[in-house]
Amino acid sequence: MQIQDKAPFDTPFEWIGGEDRVRQLTERFYDLMDLEPGYAALRAAHGPSLDNARQRLFWFLCGWLGGPQHYTDRFGHPMLRARHMPFPIGIAERDQWLACMDQATGETGVPEDLRARLRQSFFQTADWMRNKGA
Repeated sequence: MQIQDKAPFDTPFEWIGGEDRVRQLTERFYDLMDLEPGYAALRAAHGPSLDNARQRLFWFLCGWLGGPQHYTDRFGHPMLRARHMPFPIGIAERDQWLACMDQATGETGVPEDLRARLRQSFFQTADWMRNKGA
């Protein structure tokens, strides 16, 4: 499939369908983390409750996708790498996060052109977050 040169919307936030759709994506991402054995290590890194992570990822994704800046309004700059430094993130953790998010985007009906763009952006960000060799 060929990715269009110009997205059909001004921002990925508009393209994905706004806050309700970002919420659906976030909820599915964490539901999958709880349900799928292939994401067990990723789930274990999040502690006993996913409530805080669900809310913060939703806030973050809204702004990251070009919508309301809920996260930065509450906490300032995301400083993703610094905030994730206490957690060992290597290739396996990166790949589990990416696979879980890709499955969530597919299952929540994110348009394929947008999904391909997000896949690339998520990889760049997740790879940058790595703080251990393997």
